Amino acid sequence: MSADVLPAPEAARWAARTGLLLPAERHAAVAATAHHIHSVVAVLRELDFGDTPPATAYHPGGEHRSAAQ
Repeated sequence: MSADVLPAPEAARWAARTGLLLPAERHAAVAATAHHIHSVVAVLRELDFGDTPPATAYHPGGEHRSAAQ
């Protein structure tokens, strides 16, 4: 999807492909919501996380304890 707003009929077509039949009055709202989500995800994709470790490396409390302790 481009940076342009998703046309309401296209949003309805995508919804129908997934089995979600939308009433006509919902098409514009769904299209606007899809565009907003796409905009937010686009910003997240631009972030440089560099050497940030994955979430699995995080241990609350500052220390890692094994199950034996």
